Amino acid sequence: MPISIKDIQAPVAEEMKLFEQKFRQSMKTDVMLLDQIMKYIIHRKGKQIRPMFVFLTAGTLGQIGDKTHRGATLIELIHTASLVHDDVVDDSNYRRGFFSINALWKNKIAVLVGDFLLTKSLDLGLKNKDYQLMEIVNNAVKEMSEGELLQIEKARKLDITEAIYFEVIRQKTASLIASCCAVGAASVKVSDEIVENARLLGEKIGMAFQIKDDLFDYGDEQIGKPTGIDVKEKKMTLPLIYALSKASWFEKRRIINLIKNESHKPAKVKEVIAFVKQSGGIAYTNDVMLRYVAEAKEILHNFPENPFRNSLENLIQFTIDRTK
Repeated sequence: MPISIKDIQAPVAEEMKLFEQKFRQSMKTDVMLLDQIMKYIIHRKGKQIRPMFVFLTAGTLGQIGDKTHRGATLIELIHTASLVHDDVVDDSNYRRGFFSINALWKNKIAVLVGDFLLTKSLDLGLKNKDYQLMEIVNNAVKEMSEGELLQIEKARKLDITEAIYFEVIRQKTASLIASCCAVGAASVKVSDEIVENARLLGEKIGMAFQIKDDLFDYGDEQIGKPTGIDVKEKKMTLPLIYALSKASWFEKRRIINLIKNESHKPAKVKEVIAFVKQSGGIAYTNDVMLRYVAEAKEILHNFPENPFRNSLENLIQFTIDRTK
């Protein structure tokens, strides 16, 4: 039976409860409309995987304290702001089964809410002089923005190479998980070298996490039914990039033409998915994901062995065993 999030969270369960209270406090405002939206955001919160990475890394390397809680809050404020802004950018009406902020309150308010959350994180860091934590988180935000823009730039021509794909997901997804682990380490006063190793650990986990997400689109018995959403949205992910790299010139042009001009047709999407599977794109991508997991575990095993480290290892496994 696979390990559950509740089991993984066990060593930091009390810290996570306390974090929820502190996070709610950090979002308080005297503006009635804004306060109403903040309550809605808290109500629809997800598994809170990112704060868990902060606490488990901190517990692995030292003693969890107030600085760790502030670091986790910084991360969650930034992450929430990025989700609110992403929903505006993507014109998305839903987030985790709930209506998005822009769907309920329109784009103008959603953008301002995202800005408010960003400034709340700055305020928290500056008040407590947590400059190292702020530097780590600020770098993640910069990279997330660059990754999004790099993907948009390359998506227009459908000419994304493996190298560009890895850079996009490193910046868009892995940078935030990397910052979680780095913030957790920095909050317990370890050396810069250990903070960097923790950052690298999070980056490897983040790469595996995103590659797993990209595999969902092509589904199999373990992953579930193929959705084809990435193909419909003309997104070039690793299974497709690899498959195209192995195709003849003629086949490559045919598939790219299908994606560019006919990806709105379910039958054509199925054709692309079948092409990727036949070309070995799924097996190749799975191998790459497992390589990142192995590299992450190698870094982790240099950290002190304790219940926190064991949970971190289980969390790494959870990111690739999950079914949604």
